[in-house]
Amino acid sequence: MSYLLNICVTAVALWVTTLLFDPHIAVHAESTFGTVGTFLLVALIFGVINGVLKPIIKVLGCALYALTLGLFALVVNALLFLLVDVIAEQFGIPFHIDGFWYALLGAVVVAIVTWLLNLIIPDQD
Repeated sequence: MSYLLNICVTAVALWVTTLLFDPHIAVHAESTFGTVGTFLLVALIFGVINGVLKPIIKVLGCALYALTLGLFALVVNALLFLLVDVIAEQFGIPFHIDGFWYALLGAVVVAIVTWLLNLIIPDQD
């Protein structure tokens, strides 16, 4: 159940991000149901990518994280956000990001909104 809640929280964070950066980060679904489904699918892709690739990148890039005092994490998050865009495009999901800088800003907003929502929603553990 916790995983489904995390997907919903990420979907809301993605929705807020598209509201802030429309049309540079956008969902082009034709109906409300399609839009909600798109956000849930993109959140699922986002969760899988962060769950699988991010730990590997942290281990391999440990020196860069230490050298930049953690600022390298912003670049990694932006690149992973762009990877979500590429994978969504491959599956025909109408989600689009207009480049690295919007991916960087979008990743920051998603992280902040997710953090805020996790403060509000009680943890089940």
